[in-house]
Amino acid sequence: MSERVSQRLDRALVCYRIGDPNGEYPIYDARGSTLFPGRWNGTDKPVIYACEHYSTAMLEKLAHGNGRLPANQHFITITIARGTSYEIVTKDHLPGWDSPEPTVSRDFGARWANEMRSAILLVPSYVARLERNVVINPQHVEAPTIATSLPEPVWWDERLFR
Repeated sequence: MSERVSQRLDRALVCYRIGDPNGEYPIYDARGSTLFPGRWNGTDKPVIYACEHYSTAMLEKLAHGNGRLPANQHFITITIARGTSYEIVTKDHLPGWDSPEPTVSRDFGARWANEMRSAILLVPSYVARLERNVVINPQHVEAPTIATSLPEPVWWDERLFR
């Protein structure tokens, strides 16, 4: 596996994140990722997970919610400006990324974040394999250029929980 070289976005990228605005951490916050590492980070480097599509953000939230209706969930849009650095991971680029034990993807993400190779990492969604998640490195020099919207309530269709 060779390391990818970062590129520059040729357009703005809008992505989505869902959370509780009254929770322990703000929706756009990386502290939770150090307490509960995800597929693409360890406890040593905070990152922010988002999704390219609103529906994927909902699926990701449901997958981590044990099948229960999440309380007080709101979404934000995250706008990543044209020219921001990014790197892409594909299923072909990183064999084993989708292992139930995410050692391969976690090690890759930790290296990416520690080396500050780019502001964002576009990765496959484990829940929706044809979709992508966006991993944001809030410590990258370009992170302050990333804009977020005000939180808006998520409407959950009750049929999802029958």
